[in-house]
Amino acid sequence: MKKKSAALVSIAACLGMIVCGCSGREKEEVFTGDTPDVPEWQTSLDAISPAVYGSVEDLDLEPGTYISVIGKTENSPYWKQVRAGVEQAASDINERLGYSGNDEVRVLFNAPADGEDIDEQVNILDEEMARYPDVIAIASIDENASAVQFDLAIENGIPIVAFDSGNNYQGIQCTCMTDNAEAAALGAQKLCESIGDSGEVALIVPDSVSANAKERVAGFQDEISGNHPNVTIVETIYLDQIDDLKRQAAAEELNVTPEQLAQWSEAASGLTDAESGDGDDTVADQETETAEGNSMSEEARTRLEDIDAIAGRMSDEDAVAYYLDRHPDLKGCFGTNDEASQIGAAALRSLEKTGDIVMMGFDAGADQIAALEDGSIDGLVVQNPFGMGYAAVVAAARTDLEIGNEAQVDTGYIWVDAENMEDPEVQAMLYE
Repeated sequence: MKKKSAALVSIAACLGMIVCGCSGREKEEVFTGDTPDVPEWQTSLDAISPAVYGSVEDLDLEPGTYISVIGKTENSPYWKQVRAGVEQAASDINERLGYSGNDEVRVLFNAPADGEDIDEQVNILDEEMARYPDVIAIASIDENASAVQFDLAIENGIPIVAFDSGNNYQGIQCTCMTDNAEAAALGAQKLCESIGDSGEVALIVPDSVSANAKERVAGFQDEISGNHPNVTIVETIYLDQIDDLKRQAAAEELNVTPEQLAQWSEAASGLTDAESGDGDDTVADQETETAEGNSMSEEARTRLEDIDAIAGRMSDEDAVAYYLDRHPDLKGCFGTNDEASQIGAAALRSLEKTGDIVMMGFDAGADQIAALEDGSIDGLVVQNPFGMGYAAVVAAARTDLEIGNEAQVDTGYIWVDAENMEDPEVQAMLYE
């Protein structure tokens, strides 16, 4: 027993010497007085889940690899941040691999000038496919618009990654995006809380065709219908239909019914250069033949021209204000992207109702932060566009390397209002 105790004491003494020796070496290595460099965008990368999509480690791409990234537009603050994330990921990959010159991994960002221009985005996709990139990452404006192109890309060995917005195509390798339904549900909760969980609200939506727009509308509607029985959505305005909405507003101003407007518009679309009337009719009775054989009175044509003239003078903000003002009991409004939020805030300012109607929405460019500061916007669901762009490049690289991808990557979001907007973790996620 004593021998065993002595042996244990000896072992313990040796272990103690080893630990002490190791501790000494660790102190010499760790406490250098230097602090590690943390990039200013690290908070955006930390918000990505799984975390591997915020890192370029293990992305041992071949020299000259070409990744094509196609966004929805190039001009908005949100998409400028997406592009910044894309370019940062490319820079980090090349720095880590030591590539320069012709060896650099090329990551090219392209996007339409107009975020609603489906045809231009498809043309960009065609052009990029002709360059035979190793991978294409795309934020589809219309979730159903590019199936033919995707089929052709995959036949030619070009895999597809999606970001920002989902896509119905079955061959998508990975989708990097906000959890839109969850984020919109949070926005609905905040809006309902701010109006006392009772009253009428309106939705302003950028388009009627993209997956993320549909998901946000559904998430907002489901939250309202499921958990806020005393709140009613009385108006949903789609900005890709704004020209039609302007004509309808102008028609109402001139006491033209929707049925008349539809009939006259259909007739006008088929007008030919045929002679009108027989010379003996009054102006009101004169008719112009259409290509379909229908007729349109001169009076109707004049009134349609008046409608178009009024609609042509309306801005998008004017049109949104018109439809919001039709609801005198409106208590809240929610925009499902940066443009929709800004237009909603501008419409309420023009109506001088920013103090009466709560305005909330998505994203946080400089104009929206200014609106949050002056009170014309009351709260924002802020996405992570920088992280989204970064994650899209990582997903594309992982696809090219065939090292596995998650079906969906959550790029994160936060809630921002007047109470928390100065918090450091919130400030790190804001952008201009």
